[in-house]
Amino acid sequence: MSRTVVVTGASAGVGRAAAVAFASRGDRVGLLARGRAGLDGALADVEAAGGTGVTVQADVADADAVERAAAEIEERIGPIDVWVNNAMATVFAPLHEITAEEFRRSTEVTYLGTVHGTMAALRRMREQGSGTIVQVGSALAYRGIPLQSAYCGAKHAIQGFSEAVRCELLHERSPVHLTMVQMPALNTPQFGWSRNKMGKRPQPVPPIFQPEVAARAIVWASEHRRKEVYVGRSTVLAIVGDKLASAAADRYLARTGYSAQLTSEADENGRPDNLLEPVDADRDNGMHGRFDAAASDGDAETWFVTHRHLATAAAAGAGAAAATWLARRR
Repeated sequence: MSRTVVVTGASAGVGRAAAVAFASRGDRVGLLARGRAGLDGALADVEAAGGTGVTVQADVADADAVERAAAEIEERIGPIDVWVNNAMATVFAPLHEITAEEFRRSTEVTYLGTVHGTMAALRRMREQGSGTIVQVGSALAYRGIPLQSAYCGAKHAIQGFSEAVRCELLHERSPVHLTMVQMPALNTPQFGWSRNKMGKRPQPVPPIFQPEVAARAIVWASEHRRKEVYVGRSTVLAIVGDKLASAAADRYLARTGYSAQLTSEADENGRPDNLLEPVDADRDNGMHGRFDAAASDGDAETWFVTHRHLATAAAAGAGAAAATWLARRR
């Protein structure tokens, strides 16, 4: 069945990959972002995938702009069935080098942008009695790492916010579903256009996955009533490991967290970044970052998470076969 889907941060990276994945299944996609060139490129990708798309330029930090975008998308392609909150902005630096204004802006985009999107979606979904909201999260929603205090804080906040809203929806017996997809390190343009004060070019912490891996999980989450979806073995290890040995993880990341996120290449301080203004206003930066050679397009852990009924059946079958064999031996 064709649906109307809104994706924020749709001009590049995970948002763009998700928009294309939704278009490939026949959905109508509302593309929401700040950068004109990136939005135009994303729309071309959606149409090449056989889908229908509309673009709206909006800053998710502006609640009124998000509401106007939702109304425009509804008017142009129909009532909204799925809303994906994906937009983000961050600063790579230790906290003492981040200004209050920079931290506030990152929080307004990443956390409050998700709040604004959720509000706009719920205004419509509660009234129509259906819909799914997908929060694009991160392993860092549970396990903070150095140099990313603004991003980790925002993702932690989204986690708590989403749990509170989910409880409210359950209280009122609403059919609207809210889910969060926790992501691993991904090969997106984020590492080339986020504000960086480290003097070296940043990189995702290996293992690295292509944004299409995240997109498939987002589409899957929009079709299944799962509270959370973990993408990538590294996400599972980070979340479970923090629960089991958080203090040890602190010490490990204190030793390795800086070097794991920085390459040996120099990065000019003050280069253009997307914290305040889009860097894809005039030039489309595409879906992928510059780590294609190191990025994987698949992950066994994600397959098991999204096919656990098959994994459970296989395990049950193996157990039955083993029991039969033992019985015959006896």
